[in-house]
Amino acid sequence: MASSYSKASLDKAANTIRFLSVDGVEKANSGHPGMPMGMAELAAVLWLQHLKFNSEDSKWMGRDRFVLSNGHGSMLLYSMLHLSGYKVTLDDIKQFRQYDSVTPGHPESYMTDGVETTTGPLGQGIGNAVGLAIGQKVMSAKYGASGFNPVDHKVWCFCGDGCLMEGVSSEASSLAGHLGLDNLIIIYDDNNISIAGRTTLAFTEDVEKRYQAYGFETFRVDGHDVEKINEVYAKASKVQGKPVLILAKTIIGKGSPNKCDSYGVHGSPLGKDELKLAKESMGWPLEPTFYVPDDVRALFAARKEELKSSYNEWTTSYASWKQVNPELSNRLTSQIALEIPADLEDALVSSLPEGSAAAATRKLSETVLQMASKKVDSLIGGSADLEPSTLTLIKSSTDILKGKFEGLNLRFGVREHGMGAIMNGLSYYGGFIPYGSTFLCFLDYMKPTLRLAALCHLRGLFIYTHDSIFLGEDGPTHQPIEHLQMMRLIPNVNVFRPADALETAVSYAAALERKDGPCVLIFTRQNLPQLERPTYFKRADIRKGAYTAYESSSDEPELVFVATGSEVGLALAAAKEMSGIKVRVVSMPCYELYKVQSKEYKNSLIPPKAKKVTIEAGATMGWVTMVSGSTENTLCIGLDHFGASAPAEVLAEKFGLTPTGVVSRVKEFFNM
Repeated sequence: MASSYSKASLDKAANTIRFLSVDGVEKANSGHPGMPMGMAELAAVLWLQHLKFNSEDSKWMGRDRFVLSNGHGSMLLYSMLHLSGYKVTLDDIKQFRQYDSVTPGHPESYMTDGVETTTGPLGQGIGNAVGLAIGQKVMSAKYGASGFNPVDHKVWCFCGDGCLMEGVSSEASSLAGHLGLDNLIIIYDDNNISIAGRTTLAFTEDVEKRYQAYGFETFRVDGHDVEKINEVYAKASKVQGKPVLILAKTIIGKGSPNKCDSYGVHGSPLGKDELKLAKESMGWPLEPTFYVPDDVRALFAARKEELKSSYNEWTTSYASWKQVNPELSNRLTSQIALEIPADLEDALVSSLPEGSAAAATRKLSETVLQMASKKVDSLIGGSADLEPSTLTLIKSSTDILKGKFEGLNLRFGVREHGMGAIMNGLSYYGGFIPYGSTFLCFLDYMKPTLRLAALCHLRGLFIYTHDSIFLGEDGPTHQPIEHLQMMRLIPNVNVFRPADALETAVSYAAALERKDGPCVLIFTRQNLPQLERPTYFKRADIRKGAYTAYESSSDEPELVFVATGSEVGLALAAAKEMSGIKVRVVSMPCYELYKVQSKEYKNSLIPPKAKKVTIEAGATMGWVTMVSGSTENTLCIGLDHFGASAPAEVLAEKFGLTPTGVVSRVKEFFNM
């Protein structure tokens, strides 16, 4: 242990962290003091002796990544960021959990300098950390084989009992062990307490043996002994070929005489009297609150200067590397910037098969994805063991395997929830637009990660196939009903459901170009006809989210069909059977793009006075609003019940999703 970091100085730093955190929770009268009090020593040793960072360049690509998976203990992280010189002031600490502060109740990556990932839902941080670790391995394989590695770093992750109970962490950890991610170190706050009581109520497994079975190296340590913590961190950093789990035995709420080692300190402030007793028991001054001793400030300032020296060395080496490797350097700069070529859409459209043969949009997606992977360096991903069905393998690349990270194909295994969290981790890492794929019905296992991607403005493609009852014989367990509207309800998600080849290519281009959030791409199992569009159609119309695909007259329509995906062809067939009335068919591949168009465009496309018929093989709730209709002038055709097991054509007949069935319902509803 370095002389400047004596046991006494580290213990004092830990108490500073402990009571900064407690004072923040107490002032807010809200929060979780127990975890920061219990993990203070673990944090002090990590940040002062092992974590590599530069608080003046918080996005430095060579930094270690730190993830607080047990994000309810956010005051611990805010204290570390403040002491380490990030843009988190003491006044910010005092505004914990207040409106418009940079110290919200759980860490938010888009809000607070130095926060790597948004954590709150337990276990997500572990999944994100695995994604970060995969990102580092892939980038190292691509750019670090020429003598200097610009991204030579570790990923450190704090977690708690709740994180390890959640299934998402199990899925991600299993894959981390399989891939041998020796750049990943997880520190487990093993305090035997959850919010409802002692963990023996529901969690008695041997966590160490479980992680050893995953393929992790494991260590145990007293989480309050700074010397032992330093030793185990050093050992963990040297492990090769395996990720590491450190089981740190701690006392939740350490220092609180009456509440430590109890669930009473987990999610509630100590209270004025207990806080006084805690400070007295640890020899900490009662006043001032939010006290940071000068020698502790000096300790963190010295660490900052020490790290700045290594940062400057990295900067010099990086500059030399760029001179020697200009082409590789330019590719890295472009990838980090997530640059998209200007001709992407043209290239994707040119990759489409010639002719007008009917085709499943999942098959068209496969073709477009191959071209996209050649044009966009940042694209990486895979499927939840469904590649033969989702058709999302990049054929020109290899698989990412243990010790072999040169490829672009991630085999996530049957781990949808983990897949989503890892995708988000790759996006947080920078330089990646990740994609993951499964059947649309299994969005149920991924909705939390899609929501977090939207919340944090992460780029990524959530690709779903087998998008309706028309997948047929697999039956209602696999047939999505409510899923399309559920995704449209999530803010900041663009949902694309293309109807044919051209819409598929343009949807991919729009999704890859989007900079401020994730996109969902939804494809069919069954073949669809290629649309014959009006002569005045322009490809840019698809980018508006909805456009005219057919009309029987150049006059304003009396009846407008609006449909998405596989139901556009159905709407066209039905419209052509409607005689004696002016009919228009609108294809709406992306409602989110349509709803931000001008009022003039929307009224010209779907005139307010026109009768409206919406067709989508899913839940109808919301469609009246989507087309600015009313219950009197809008007929919504879809499915507000579960499907059945039968061939697709039988289901279409039974559920009225045929041209004859649609025409009959339209005439009945509008008394035609």
